[in-house]
Amino acid sequence: MTLDQQIAKRRTFGIISHPDAGKTTLTEKLLLFGGAIQKAGAVKSSKIKDHARSDWMEIEKQRGISVATSVMGFNYKNIKINLLDTPGHQDFAEDTYRTLTAVDSVIMVIDCVKGVEIQTEKLMEVCRMRNTPVICFINKLDREGRDPFELLDEVEEKLSIKVRPLSWPINMGKNFKGVYNLYEKSLHLFTGSKQTVQEGLEIKDINDTELDRLVGDTNAKQLRADVELIEGVYPDFDVNEYLEGKVAPVFFGSAVNNFGVKELLDSFIRLAPPPIPRATTLRIVKPDENKFTGFIFKIHANMDPKHRNRIAFLRVCSGKFERGANYTHVRQEKGIRFSNATAFMAQDRETVDEAWPGDIVGLFDTGNLKIGDTLTEGEKLMYTGIPSFSPEIFKEVINMDAMKTKQLEKGLLQLMEEGVAQLFSYELGNRKVVGVVGQLQFEVIQFRLKNEYGATVQFQSQNLYKACWISSKDPKKLQEFIDSKQRHMARDKDDKLVFMAESRAWLQMVQDNFPDISFHFTSEFKD
Repeated sequence: MTLDQQIAKRRTFGIISHPDAGKTTLTEKLLLFGGAIQKAGAVKSSKIKDHARSDWMEIEKQRGISVATSVMGFNYKNIKINLLDTPGHQDFAEDTYRTLTAVDSVIMVIDCVKGVEIQTEKLMEVCRMRNTPVICFINKLDREGRDPFELLDEVEEKLSIKVRPLSWPINMGKNFKGVYNLYEKSLHLFTGSKQTVQEGLEIKDINDTELDRLVGDTNAKQLRADVELIEGVYPDFDVNEYLEGKVAPVFFGSAVNNFGVKELLDSFIRLAPPPIPRATTLRIVKPDENKFTGFIFKIHANMDPKHRNRIAFLRVCSGKFERGANYTHVRQEKGIRFSNATAFMAQDRETVDEAWPGDIVGLFDTGNLKIGDTLTEGEKLMYTGIPSFSPEIFKEVINMDAMKTKQLEKGLLQLMEEGVAQLFSYELGNRKVVGVVGQLQFEVIQFRLKNEYGATVQFQSQNLYKACWISSKDPKKLQEFIDSKQRHMARDKDDKLVFMAESRAWLQMVQDNFPDISFHFTSEFKD
């Protein structure tokens, strides 16, 4: 099979949602249809069996949450699908943000009862940064939910994206009859069985009396009125607008009942883009280029005191990756080869000899790689677009054992390179402050520093609002700002200057007083 053929048959996407919207259930059902698992629930049950390997932290076992992105590959209708299931818990959102840099499109799950929730809004901001195509799946139609039109309006308003329903529910909750596929002009009747998957009944003419017989006169009348309104209010679906991230096609269903999932998957493989070109520091790299390039978007290390079973997740961007080949580690400017490379088929890992654009490969690493690193066949380019976001909670690191200072320094450096949190080192006083998205991360760091590096720490809360990366087109003005705010200046792990703002009001005042300084809430910005 040629490189072009390998690219054309691949779809790499992430599933995002607010916790409890049904993301894991939808993931299981997609794997079920793809034949990657034999029964729903296998994803969850495997995590229980694999506590020693994957859920290595006691806090994970106790709370039943996952702190890591899962990578699952499977084949469906001759399409190789690479699915990245992200952590739903908001305390681990930073991992999700980074994972979204490695996908070509996204399926966003929304609870029909709760509508758009805060975590969904944050994740959508990341999608908008790179115009990622988004398909929306409104879930839990078997429950009494909100009016579908109201939900669509909320998606448009809160997520700042146009929507176009491609399917439409016929009632919901106890009276849920099914979904009418506007895209294929077919009717899917709801049976309420988690095992039954019914093929769509073709309804070429929505005024056909067969519709009344199947769903009842009242429901048929309401559906016709809804479809007439949809066709009048929403423009025809434009695939190119979807691919440009301007419009989100919307599907309705009930993942727990297997309902609407097959229609979503069938539409996804038809609409979603194959691997797309990606920006680097030198140029745009196209997937069909013969030479291999790829970047590391995630690093996962188990609780091994020797720290040897570290896996770096590589997104292949162009060419063909070959196990054992010698590649250039651009940041370190040296050659590197991997004798161990794994692909992920649901929860199983298998050694792979080659991988193609869109594929995710796990590389066993002893500490050479960090998030954002680029591997090539010699060209000194680096992939961009893997930003750090300003954290929401800040605490100073207090070393409880002066004899273990070196271990603490090493531990903090390695944990930050894995993306566990962000470290800010103040210019004055050598204070080190850790910034995280959620409180639970401090427990993760404290546990890992103690068990992996033998360093004991406490965390002291800091009265901080935002970490702002700064820039200016006027170097003199920038230096004046740095000199005047030296007590509030820090460096991130990449040695970039960061202004540590103590409150929203104070930040606004500083912005007003220094109009020539740009304040950024992500580490990657264009000035």
